Amino acid sequence: MSMQIDRRHCGFLRRSISNRPNTPTILRGATILRDDAPLEAGSVFATMQNDAYLAVVGLGLMGSRMAARLLADGFRLRGFDPDRARLSEFHGGGGEPAGSPAEAVQGCWAALLSLPDSGISREVCLGTDGISASGVSPLFVYDTTTGRPQDAQEISSAMLASGIVYCDSTLSGNSAVAEQGRLVVMMGGPGEAYRKAQPIFESIGRSHHHVGPVGSGSRMKLIVNHVLTIHRMALAEGLVVAEVADMDLGTTLAVLKDSLAYSKAMDAWGDRMISGDHEMPASRIRQSHKDARLIVEHGLDLGAPIDLVALVRDALAEGEETGLADLDNSAIVEVMRRRANIGRVT
Repeated sequence: MSMQIDRRHCGFLRRSISNRPNTPTILRGATILRDDAPLEAGSVFATMQNDAYLAVVGLGLMGSRMAARLLADGFRLRGFDPDRARLSEFHGGGGEPAGSPAEAVQGCWAALLSLPDSGISREVCLGTDGISASGVSPLFVYDTTTGRPQDAQEISSAMLASGIVYCDSTLSGNSAVAEQGRLVVMMGGPGEAYRKAQPIFESIGRSHHHVGPVGSGSRMKLIVNHVLTIHRMALAEGLVVAEVADMDLGTTLAVLKDSLAYSKAMDAWGDRMISGDHEMPASRIRQSHKDARLIVEHGLDLGAPIDLVALVRDALAEGEETGLADLDNSAIVEVMRRRANIGRVT
């Protein structure tokens, strides 16, 4: 399949650090793996897995927390991020920094990606300094980025030509959950790739699920977030109703948690919504707005109803456009407060 790299996303690779020496590439010239092909038991790859490095590409809110968990569990990591401060922090924690995605995977059996969107994933995987250009194979790529299912399928098909198995391995949980190693992993891809990844998933998460072929991980993440983003806004709206009614918000939240209305959104965001403290984000309004746009698009493509999540998307857009973009997702409550003329954050 012919692939086109979207030049709007080329900043991620353009800022690559080019003055680091490459380490030797291992396991070149492997047979190309079909998407549904099992790996041979006792293969050279299998014997190398425990000794080789794991690459982590993207060291932001989520990637840095996952890297810290993996390092604490004894994984040998090589990492890349275009932000030098993030890369320096990674190095200080025991990881080996690299100058590009292609360099990061040298000497690695697998790579874990944590990126802002699937356009950047495409660039990291298929761009000039991307993973496919590294010459490293066989290699497994586990991409935790939230994106379109069809993007995951296209990237996977293109990477197979380089002997690389790409799996969309999406996550439920924010950076605070990642720091605790309590993520839920939803992987789409070959069953053998899922089995190989289990030590990684068990380090970063409390559970992991093989949800189908490539593309299924992205689709499951959009469905999870479809429900979660509605829960979060429903909580925000309910708390504002209670505030306008002069109810005690702490008591209101306690009753909600004790009732059939309970959802984990109350544990994740309830206290922050009540306090109005949305600094030090575990996840940001602008990222959730991006996700909501993907969720609406996903539903429309399927011909499925998107009535409630479209309202959430519009509220997130309102928040992003009015100064809340880089605050925690709990700041959706401030959109509701403004609508009730009791806004706290200006």
